Amino acid sequence: MEKINIVEKLSLFNDHWNPRIVAELNGQYIKLVKFQGEFVWHKHDLEDEMFLVIKGNFTMEFRDRTVEIKENEFLIVPRGVEHRPVAENEVSVMLFEPKTTLNTGDAKGKLQRENLGNI
Repeated sequence: MEKINIVEKLSLFNDHWNPRIVAELNGQYIKLVKFQGEFVWHKHDLEDEMFLVIKGNFTMEFRDRTVEIKENEFLIVPRGVEHRPVAENEVSVMLFEPKTTLNTGDAKGKLQRENLGNI
């Protein structure tokens, strides 16, 4: 049982769209990631995702609307819902998702991360 300093962990990396595992909880990974720019449209057929903004803000695009998520706010994207995060400026986000969740869901490509690092 060690405490985790989120700011310290975020200072250990600078790349975007590359989640890092910081802890595990009941079959879930708690991940930190930095976003900037547009991600790919995708969905997760079996998993819900939670996005908690630590610093900055971003827009979650859905096919029928957009939702701005600001610092200290979170959004849960239900399984099966197509979405795309977009960040005009760098944003730091904590993700809560099952261990089986692939960051690009059903979309393949250069942003897909199959082997996540721990920090």
